Amino acid sequence: MAMTHDQWQAVRTTFRETGDRFAEMVCAARDPHALATVSWTVAETAAHVAALASLATHVVAPDDVPALKEISDSIPTTTCDTVADLNALTLRHFTERDLVVLAHRLRTDIGLLLRITRDLDPGQTVEWLGESRVPVCGIVAHLLNELHIHGRDIARAGRTPWEVRPEDAALFFELFLVGLTRHGYGRLLDNGEPPRERRIAVAFRSPYTTPVTLVLQRGLVAVEEPGRDSDVRLSFDPVTLNLMLFGRLSKARSVLTGKVVIGGRRPWLLPAFLRKLRLPS
Repeated sequence: MAMTHDQWQAVRTTFRETGDRFAEMVCAARDPHALATVSWTVAETAAHVAALASLATHVVAPDDVPALKEISDSIPTTTCDTVADLNALTLRHFTERDLVVLAHRLRTDIGLLLRITRDLDPGQTVEWLGESRVPVCGIVAHLLNELHIHGRDIARAGRTPWEVRPEDAALFFELFLVGLTRHGYGRLLDNGEPPRERRIAVAFRSPYTTPVTLVLQRGLVAVEEPGRDSDVRLSFDPVTLNLMLFGRLSKARSVLTGKVVIGGRRPWLLPAFLRKLRLPS
């Protein structure tokens, strides 16, 4: 299904508002050295997000927004399993750790990305990690999700609230994850496993997204229209699904809370499907 004008405006508005909220929280953080993730401090986490915003502007407009050659050259060769290497490389070169400066840079690059994309076709694709193709709207939705995920990380470190609305979280699944799969993920999902002939169809359902079925067959994932031949039905709360996919919530806890419900004729096939369609955690 093509992205609607309302979705494009929604992701742009939410992106700006969430960026402002994230920047305000970063500026108010009391301890930049507190751990926000297993290995990153609050300052490093904020630097990571600011660096991603800068990199996103380069991805969308490489001729107008230059990037460090070493980082730019790493984008086509990065897979889901080597994203950590790209992140480490980026943080080595993106050395700013002052929280106020980082917040200002983040706001500036969010504004730049919104200006660059204002007159673009949101369905136009750009080259992303692993030689994948992502629609422009998906790039914005991906960065919005980074604000959601890492906003939660920083908020937990400072014991401050961080709310994400399910309709906002849903934009990542609908515009980025489905868009990436539909337009071609290149080598991004390469995992070294031999392809299986077995077809696994997973129907994704949420009150906040358009029903869609993703199918894994012969090592490739494709988008199909909803049908009756799915092996797994996965009903989800978008906030919980995103946290689960990025390793912030365990699969067991996501299911036990009822925010992710797994059903269908062959639910035991879901782990094999998720070993292919996965995200960095």
